[in-house]
Amino acid sequence: MKIVVLKFGGTSVGTIKKIKKVAEIVSSFKKKGFQIIVISSAMSGVTNDLVKKSKEISENFSEAEYDTLVSSGEQVACSLIAGSLIHKGFKSRSWLAWQVPIFTTGSHKNSRINNINKNKIMKYIKDGGVPIITGFQGINKEERITTIGRGGSDASAIMFAKFFKAERCIIFTDVEGIYTTDPNKIKKAKKIKVISYEEMLEMASLGAKVMQPVSIQDARLNRINIEVKSSFVNRSGTLITKRSNIINNKIITGISSTHNDAKITLIGVKDKPGVAASIFKPLSKNSINVDMVVQNISANGKETDLTFTIKKEDLNKTKKIMKDNQNINYRKLLFEKGVSKISIIGVGMITTPGVTFRMFQALANKRINIQVISTSEIKISVLIDKKDTTKALETLHKEFKLDN
Repeated sequence: MKIVVLKFGGTSVGTIKKIKKVAEIVSSFKKKGFQIIVISSAMSGVTNDLVKKSKEISENFSEAEYDTLVSSGEQVACSLIAGSLIHKGFKSRSWLAWQVPIFTTGSHKNSRINNINKNKIMKYIKDGGVPIITGFQGINKEERITTIGRGGSDASAIMFAKFFKAERCIIFTDVEGIYTTDPNKIKKAKKIKVISYEEMLEMASLGAKVMQPVSIQDARLNRINIEVKSSFVNRSGTLITKRSNIINNKIITGISSTHNDAKITLIGVKDKPGVAASIFKPLSKNSINVDMVVQNISANGKETDLTFTIKKEDLNKTKKIMKDNQNINYRKLLFEKGVSKISIIGVGMITTPGVTFRMFQALANKRINIQVISTSEIKISVLIDKKDTTKALETLHKEFKLDN
């Protein structure tokens, strides 16, 4: 049995016209002899509207009721897709998470799928049906509806591909695939044909919005190949797969940029064991994610300047935490909002010397100053002035021959 999982995002089911297009895509796979499982998001804008309504009721809206509320959007979309397929002469019906059922663990608003009962769905598929299943949700051991966080419908599709041993898992969205950088910013951005889980995970973590990092990690752990493609044009997309499946002569696969960073610098911090922990512990307790960190020791070895980055929306909270922290001493506290993080990503840099030099030299030639640096095995990130973002992207895109 050739099973294919087709997942449609909010923009793909955003209007009745688009839902009819989804039905055409599903029917084309059915005619090719595939057994199909469809996973759908809510129509674009619906979930945000439901979240807004919850906040109008209460800023401390019950998390269990929140999941019940926001999961209703997927129910509407699935019913419309099933209805469209029935109109075209196919056997189809919508399935809510509790009807499958899809079992989850963890807290409301951020659960994870740990098991899917296959029996009913398999029987329905064998009887010639096309199940249209609500993404983004499941049920817990108390049989309450749960949701699985941002990118939840992608995670649902990946887990269905795992449990049903699907031949393919295709994520349909409003773009044609993954690009070397944001095509809205750089016109010469190119669609990537094949990318590794690790590279995609870095790009997703660094601002590429096509998929959420948690979904990529699920695919990587379960070795599920994912194809990302457009639901609006019939062209090949991007395959996300393991490194050993990729033959690539490019050192760098993609370049990402973020625009919601802020930089904090503590000048004249006493250099002694435990100081860094004292600085970052209260940030961790307040769920503030610290990204890039650099430390400079003074010549006398008694003081250090410590710089780190956070999300801009956490800046005011971080300011207060730093000023209220009685466990650290420093001479001056500096804050800067006008910064951007630029990252080059590629498994090719593991075996290629000189990548760091080429990146830094290319930026220097354009008189772009580097403020902070962080690296991993397949990524180099630098913090620069926000006004230089586009120039940096264009420079590095050309330097590493991604224009070609």
